[in-house]
Amino acid sequence: MVLIIRERATLEQVEQMLQTLRVYIKIAVDIERGILAGGGQQHAECEAELLKDGSRQKDIWGADWVPFTQKMAYESIINIRPSQNNRSMLIQDPAIRERVTQITQHLIGGYEPEFR
Repeated sequence: MVLIIRERATLEQVEQMLQTLRVYIKIAVDIERGILAGGGQQHAECEAELLKDGSRQKDIWGADWVPFTQKMAYESIINIRPSQNNRSMLIQDPAIRERVTQITQHLIGGYEPEFR
């Protein structure tokens, strides 16, 4: 299940996003709008939901969120963008990584889900 999170998520929403992969959540973060989409099996599913919601592709970055450790991984196929100087699956620009982290922690960070 992919959810678009615009305001602080509830624990129930975090658990819904965890249903697919159980130990982490695939997310796509719109760094301009300050929102994210999470859940599903692929970052592209999250990206597609944000695009349908009015986000611009150049503003969307993919990452993984592990709520059990509160850690992030900044690697996704949707991040390969030679036109934006990102030639890797990893988000290479530290400022973009920091923005993705801030938005993620604000919207879905801090929860300890009930199941693993």
